[in-house]
Parts: sequence; structure tokens; C-alpha cells
Amino acid sequence: MKRGIILLNGEPYTEKIDASDATVVCCDGALRWAQGKVRIDRKSGDFDSLGYIPEGADVYPSEKNYTDGEIALETLLDAGCTRVDIYGGGGGREDHLFGNLQLLYAAHLRGAEAVMHTRYTDISCRAGKIEWDGKKGITLSLAPVGERAHIIESEGLKYPLCDLTLTAGSCRGISNVIVSDRAQILCDEGTLFIFEVREDAKW
Repeated sequence: MKRGIILLNGEPYTEKIDASDATVVCCDGALRWAQGKVRIDRKSGDFDSLGYIPEGADVYPSEKNYTDGEIALETLLDAGCTRVDIYGGGGGREDHLFGNLQLLYAAHLRGAEAVMHTRYTDISCRAGKIEWDGKKGITLSLAPVGERAHIIESEGLKYPLCDLTLTAGSCRGISNVIVSDRAQILCDEGTLFIFEVREDAKW
């Protein structure tokens, strides 16, 4: 599996980032929090947020049809990455957060797995048979990509999901809990945003 990492200019990621065997692309203002924290292989963006152009950067126009995150994702997918971890995608402007969530679905459409790691949550976009091992106690929230997603069955969840259609405009999939060492759901129609909330999160 070829892995890539994207660093974005949202809320700085404070935990350790494992960049071993990964290509790391740092977008624009993320350089402020990421430099010295993790190895950076490529600096990419229009650098309107950073305020200067770092040496050796890949520079794009500020007026363009794609975000810096989209360009970074396409760069990694075109290079053959099948797993992309995204850091710094949360916090700050909610419109940017919504845009960054679209990166997860864009990767899914290309046959790759992307996971966005925020301060409290790991977010992914998946379909079909989805399994969890060793995550007992984790809060799990599900939402459809688009209007609806159908779940045939589930195992190992506090609130079983059987023959359930999650629809846009409903909060039905929020705040389930993994209660077994092994858990799974089978989504046979549509695609899901999956939010795995770490134990230190408070609401």
C-alpha cells in the first residue's frame, strides 16, 4: 500500500504524525504548524494564507477552480497512493471543513481510502462491508453521502442497524457505540461518512 499525507491550514494537529513510508504534502499555511513537527516532502498551494512563497514550493494561482487540498489529493492519487491521511482539516471556517470532507469522497471515488484526523475524530468515507477491530468503547457516528445510504445489518454496536436507510436531514446515525472487540456494518446502497470519536472528546 502506497501512502500519502496531506497537511492543511485548519486546526493544528497536536498529536504525533507517523510519516514513515509516506509522501507528505504540506498545503499553504499548514507550514506554520507542521514545519519541524513532521517531515515535509512537498510544499504546495497558492500561499495566500502563509503570506510568502517558501523555497522549492509548487505554486498555483490564488484564483483557481480547485482548493489546495484538492490539488494535493490529486497529486498523491496520481502518484499511486491508495491510502491518504489528512491532518489540519478541522477547526476554523466551517465551509472549509465541509470542503475538506469532500476530499474523503473524492478519494473513495478513485478507489482509495482517505481518513481525516481532527482534534477528536477520525473521519472516513466508505461503503460495502466495513469492519472495526480493537475499537471497543469508541463512539461511532454515520451519515449518508448525498441523500441516502442503506445498511443491511450490523454487529457489535450498542444500537443495532438492520435494514436501515440513513437519509439527509435526519440525525439517526449519530452517537452509536462499538461494544465488541470486533464490529461491522454492511452498507449495500450508497456511501457513508464515518466519524470515529476518540475517548477524550467532550460534548
